[in-house]
Amino acid sequence: MAEAASDKRITVQRISAPKPYDLLAEQLRERILRGEIPEGAPLPAERELVIQTGLTRGSVREALRVLAVEGLIQTRPGRYGGNIVTLPGSDSMSETITRFVRGRKLSLRALHETREALEPALARFAALRRTDENLRELKALHERLTACTNDLREFSLTNVRWHCAVARASGNELLSAVLDALSYGVHVSTTTEEYDTPETRQDVIRIHSRIMRAIEDGNADEAERRMREHITATHSRSIAKDRKTIPLSAPSRQPRQKRNAGPSQTANTGADS
Repeated sequence: MAEAASDKRITVQRISAPKPYDLLAEQLRERILRGEIPEGAPLPAERELVIQTGLTRGSVREALRVLAVEGLIQTRPGRYGGNIVTLPGSDSMSETITRFVRGRKLSLRALHETREALEPALARFAALRRTDENLRELKALHERLTACTNDLREFSLTNVRWHCAVARASGNELLSAVLDALSYGVHVSTTTEEYDTPETRQDVIRIHSRIMRAIEDGNADEAERRMREHITATHSRSIAKDRKTIPLSAPSRQPRQKRNAGPSQTANTGADS
């Protein structure tokens, strides 16, 4: 009996011990995100962290590198520099979404559908929550958009800024950050053909005026409806052009200018509804 028991092999599960720098990074990450270490506060110097934790200088440096990549600390040179605590901004979300979209090779349709879900709601919230400062920003961008109808590149970039300003006026930081992460690639990669005639650009200006008026008047239903029509029309035109790629990065050259088209070729941007 004892002999049979001794023949039975005893097994244990494989143990995976976390790396020391992961443990330090996790401890500091949690304290930063919980607010125990406030934004702008300097972390202890490397030498002090080595003494406090008992880790090697290499492990401490690796933990700090991880936090820097995550956007939770920023290294400042100089006598009063060091590793300063920062909080994640829209830039870090933008980089993450960009990597996801490009890595998964998502379709332009998926990106437009995301805009269709987000932007009407953002326009509604903007009508309900906008401040006088938000209105001033929207009006200034609208004036700039009106003034640059003959400059396709500037028109495209100003259009991006106007849509992002509507998102900021919504007062919802999370939704605004998501749109900010998506909008540059969507707008700039498609506006070369979407706004390829002066007539189309004038239509865009008209519908922007109506959305902005609804936001200023606090008319949430109207702002949402107008934005939905505008974004849906933009999506329809992109599908008609059979554009499929999503270059979420700055264009490396000036957009190609096309021949002026006649009025019969003007796109429907939702301005006539």
